[in-house]
Amino acid sequence: MIKLNSYLTFNGNCREAMTFYAGCLGGELTFQTIGESPLSERMPQKMKNCILHSTITKDGFLLMGSDIVNENGLIKGNSVSLSLSCSTEEEIYNYYAKLSEGGFADHPLENSFWGALFGDLTDKYGNHWILDYNKKQHL
Repeated sequence: MIKLNSYLTFNGNCREAMTFYAGCLGGELTFQTIGESPLSERMPQKMKNCILHSTITKDGFLLMGSDIVNENGLIKGNSVSLSLSCSTEEEIYNYYAKLSEGGFADHPLENSFWGALFGDLTDKYGNHWILDYNKKQHL
């Protein structure tokens, strides 16, 4: 079985963003800074507190993040979305409210023609989220 996980890149605010996401979604949050890694010796002092790798894990859910950006810098685009399939109506409303705080509710939650409660948003870090709760799968 193949799994697809999301890895987000930030520009110095990975700790803040991942802490926000863990507060919204729950789960176990871990961080490794550059200063705590073997890369520490090769990196400038100002990079020591940047996040090399971060994870949020919960019931098979994995979200990863880092402050490490290539030489071209961070370029935000609309080609990647984080899709969150929820297991209850209460859960989708809760996650949508928390994740959209400080961001923009692009498409508020509504019942779709395919039988799911569906909506999408852009969070305060500029990342796009798609949330759905398929009522038919949970009857």
